[in-house]
Amino acid sequence: MYYLQQRLAVVRNRSWRWRTLYNTPRLRHSQPARPNMSAQDDQDDLKPSSTPGYKPGAAKTAQEYATLDAEDESLARWKASLGIVPGAAVEGSGPKVSVLTLELDSPTLPQGKKIIFDLKDLNKLADTKKNPISIKEGVEYNVRITFKVNHSIISGVRYIQVVKRSGIKVDKLEQMLGSYGPSPTGEAYAKNFDPEESPSGMLARTGTYNVRSRVIDDDGEVYADWEWHFKLAKEW
Repeated sequence: MYYLQQRLAVVRNRSWRWRTLYNTPRLRHSQPARPNMSAQDDQDDLKPSSTPGYKPGAAKTAQEYATLDAEDESLARWKASLGIVPGAAVEGSGPKVSVLTLELDSPTLPQGKKIIFDLKDLNKLADTKKNPISIKEGVEYNVRITFKVNHSIISGVRYIQVVKRSGIKVDKLEQMLGSYGPSPTGEAYAKNFDPEESPSGMLARTGTYNVRSRVIDDDGEVYADWEWHFKLAKEW
């Protein structure tokens, strides 16, 4: 019986790295789970990690970047990869970035089924608290995020998410999106994250998970911040 209980408690997951859902989990950032986290703790968890000695440079407009060191061919290629070319960068007001969608994709999804969050539809996001989305246990899936740079240059943009169950943090993910300028064609950018594997087992399927997601840059500017909920199930 003891062996069976231990087997049920173990969650096999190479990406979330949970050892158990009721004992202290091994997190990506090696932080112990703490119940009843304060609002300040939440904000600390949602801050991007910093590199010792690194300081972001002074902010420049897209047009300033476009004309900077114009004779440097390698720099010109790098700027072009960000969509920074003379005449294409237009400064404006309002948010620098519009985060459009977050999608969960898996080769195991039933044909025709898609899980896409429209981040402009706040009511639908709020509805996941009462009707959490179902993620099939023990399958490979990946996250895809789409966003549009409206103006200016953004650097060191990251997607951060903190997952909690019953108020206890069980996972934190920090994914680098990169640096971008406004697209010359006005199209949105898309970033596919590395594949992950959902946890499995009876204990993993118990309860609902709360996710706090944030898109933030090196300067600490927050472009999007939202919550959503999911549960693990035997089927999608």
